Amino acid sequence: MYEISPQHDFLVGIDSDGCAFDTMELKHKECFIPNTINFYGLQAVSKYAREAAEFVNLYSKSRGINRFPALVESLEWLQKRPEVKARGVTIGVPAAVKQWIAEESKLGNPTLAARVAETGDAQLKQALAWSEKVNETVAGMVRDVPPFPFLRESLDKLTGRADMLVCSATPNDALTAEWAEHGIDKYVAAICGQESGSKKETLTNAAKYPRNHTLMIGDAPGDFKAATANNCLFYPINPGEEEASWERLCNEGVERFLSGQFAGDYQKMLLDEFDRYLPERPPWPVDD
Repeated sequence: MYEISPQHDFLVGIDSDGCAFDTMELKHKECFIPNTINFYGLQAVSKYAREAAEFVNLYSKSRGINRFPALVESLEWLQKRPEVKARGVTIGVPAAVKQWIAEESKLGNPTLAARVAETGDAQLKQALAWSEKVNETVAGMVRDVPPFPFLRESLDKLTGRADMLVCSATPNDALTAEWAEHGIDKYVAAICGQESGSKKETLTNAAKYPRNHTLMIGDAPGDFKAATANNCLFYPINPGEEEASWERLCNEGVERFLSGQFAGDYQKMLLDEFDRYLPERPPWPVDD
């Protein structure tokens, strides 16, 4: 886990995919999902596999979670779909991957590769091969996607007042490339991706700052949970309304945070609004 040495009185964590960059749809629809269908033999139910994966990763309260729990959850929703059962297709959920997720906090390829080397487990090998192929596909596909409007202006306003960290579940190499490509890596003290630990672990750095002097900016409920676990304030980038969210942060949110007027009614208003954007259950029937 990255340990920050405070240089300012405030700390801001910033998620990347779907929050700083409009890359969520591109990465999942063009990189993750085709590989999931291929590696897990879902060709016969590809339509439903795509819907399940898009729901988990983009359009539900699971949005933005680590790729390995998201893979498991997608397969679990697919298992419960009546149309899949009607086609006589059996969906397997890899138990070894679920066990590894339960035991490991740094859910990334390096720790998975170590577990594969230790156990030789076929399910873990498959998950690692899938994840490596996803990274390869992302590297070949994702480029020329600029940060959302008003992100750079917001970071400008925080510069000199707050220490900033990228706090993401994306692999470090991809994060570093994306932030450097657009020259916004200069704003942050560190880029903390999945190999650095969970978002919750990265935000333990908040304990080094005064109360209400720490803020997480994110687009997913998992970002909010990581923030609350570390007594951080939370600014939501609402899915589908990202530009408006960043504009509001730039025009009023940053100043409220730095002047001590963020906690309380303003925070509650933002959270109430954010909660309405993403459902917990899919829009199709499921067999519970």
